Amino acid sequence: MHDRTHPNQVSLISSAPLCAALLGVGFLASAPNPSLAPEPVAAVAPSRGATTTGTTGTTADWVDLFNGKDLSAWKVFPQPKDPAANPWTVLDGVLSCAGQPVGYIQTEKTYESFELELDWRFDPAKGAGNSGVLLRVVGEDQVWPNSMEAQLHSENAGDIWNIGEFPARMDAARTQGRRTVKNYDTNEKPLGEWNHYKIVFDGPTLMLFVNGTLQNVATHCEVVPGRLALQSEGAHIQFRNIRLKELPSPSR
Repeated sequence: MHDRTHPNQVSLISSAPLCAALLGVGFLASAPNPSLAPEPVAAVAPSRGATTTGTTGTTADWVDLFNGKDLSAWKVFPQPKDPAANPWTVLDGVLSCAGQPVGYIQTEKTYESFELELDWRFDPAKGAGNSGVLLRVVGEDQVWPNSMEAQLHSENAGDIWNIGEFPARMDAARTQGRRTVKNYDTNEKPLGEWNHYKIVFDGPTLMLFVNGTLQNVATHCEVVPGRLALQSEGAHIQFRNIRLKELPSPSR
């Protein structure tokens, strides 16, 4: 990995064509070059309407995927035979995962182009761990399904994992097998504090913002409706404030 200097935080850019300018370097680069690090973006007018919260669209555009009360609109894989063995539980507006058995919880609906926001944290008493947000999940349920993953492994949030050879293009200089390392050093908060993911999947372009910083971009992704999923991957992890706003899709 090349030298990565932490950038100033940037506001959400919902216009996918701007992603290359934000990272300041074309994809499929042959070698890393620190001089090509992106310049901070102080203010860019969003293309789909503005709000006072720094996101795009109006409040009415957003849908809560998690109601804070139960697992309505979600389904667990693998489905536990004994409800007491379900690793996913809800308490006080927080969705908790025990980490075992390995699998995921996914939306019943499918989504193609969207902005997705959520908060996550690991329990310091239980230690750091691994999880991820699976995007455009297609095909049969298995560990792991065909999708693009926004990584949540401790100190690696912002990495992209390509699962099942999902058609996409990432920066070759930062790609190691199926993993594309985030563009900057970790900006996650200490264990026990809430982190924020903002994920924009706009047509063929995927952008990952971790705590307000654009950490990764993929282009030429397959545009297909798919489920959203949160991984149960051996560690105790909690989620809250999971919401989504659909964007106009090229296929519509």
